Amino acid sequence: MKFGWTADRRASHKRRMLQSIALAGTILMAVPGSAGGISGVDVQDDIVVVRFDDRVDGASAFLLDSPRRIALDINGAQMGRGRFTPGNGAIAAVRQGQLSGDTARVVLDLSTPATLGNARLAQDGKSLSFSLQGVSDSRFRAEVGKGRTRFDGPADMAARPQKRIHSITVPIPAAARGVSLPQVEGAHDGARPLVVIDAGHGGHDPGAINKENGKREKDVTLAIAQAIRDQLVKSGRVRVALTRDDDKFLVLQERYGIARKLGADLFISVHADAAENTEAHGATVYTLSETASDREAARLAARENKADIINGVNLGGQSGDVSSILIDLTQRESMNISANFARLLQREAAPYVPFRSAYHRFASLMVLKAPDTPSILFETGYISNADDSAFLSSREGQGKIARGVARAIEVHFARKLAMRDGAAGG
Repeated sequence: MKFGWTADRRASHKRRMLQSIALAGTILMAVPGSAGGISGVDVQDDIVVVRFDDRVDGASAFLLDSPRRIALDINGAQMGRGRFTPGNGAIAAVRQGQLSGDTARVVLDLSTPATLGNARLAQDGKSLSFSLQGVSDSRFRAEVGKGRTRFDGPADMAARPQKRIHSITVPIPAAARGVSLPQVEGAHDGARPLVVIDAGHGGHDPGAINKENGKREKDVTLAIAQAIRDQLVKSGRVRVALTRDDDKFLVLQERYGIARKLGADLFISVHADAAENTEAHGATVYTLSETASDREAARLAARENKADIINGVNLGGQSGDVSSILIDLTQRESMNISANFARLLQREAAPYVPFRSAYHRFASLMVLKAPDTPSILFETGYISNADDSAFLSSREGQGKIARGVARAIEVHFARKLAMRDGAAGG
């Protein structure tokens, strides 16, 4: 059986779409005043565009059968109002609902089997688009089982949120001097990429604490960092070093200073979040931005950036004569790489680690300030949540996190190698 549509059928389909679905008549009215509200679904020929009245965080799509549907899950969006009443084209109806507090779902009921192509989130995050590609029934059923299609935005959009919401500027001292460098483990080939894993908190700084069972963030992060190291050493594909391999305290500039002095290709700071709401759960990945993506990111940055201050004493030894490192062109490439790795980490680790729906956030975190080292802060879960705390504290949970992180690291550097070889070959 031949997949796809004939030229005559495609032309006929386009005419019906133009006649029955006028571009101006496919608007879903947005909830007044709601950020990221769905303001319209436009269909022209075989191109579908979903528009929002504000920037959304991301989206994904998947196919459903019996009946045939395309489901769109939009992070950072609110459902709109109104109805969608197309004619006899490939889309029979459009329905929407609020999947969770920050995720809206749009369902496209299909009159004929079709798949998505050319999925894209706009530069400003205010629209996503894709094409409809007619397929056979058997091809459609095969595509149903292939999972989600991600609408990834351009890297520069991810690295620099478009709308200023909560801004934090952090004074940065000179890099710490006299820091003893840790042992580099793994592959003996010095050309292999180097990953530095930072276990958050330590020593007299316990980090977050579970009030019910007494589990401490500093212990959990060290165990997870060691599990990641062991998994990477076992793979033999990269070199790896830990900023701390025991219960000692490091000031923030020492943590990223170690990565810079070792010439790290990637820096991952491991943490475990806490919240007053004990129901809060799931992992989050933070990358650097002078503008916090939301109040939660601003709260986390304010808390983590005070890690050097214990009982009112600044253990970082900073003088008052310091200057802010502003995000400029020298850090742009590192920020873009970091944002791309954040998305890759969620994709590769999701089978092992439960993530929050809005898994990628931005904050002005001091530990990520190295201008020449791609860096992320990985909140592996909520130590204040009973289930997350048990997962993070168990060898099984730590092993799963390690496998997910290792998969992402391997794919990340494989991509870089392929790009380098492709450029050399060109």
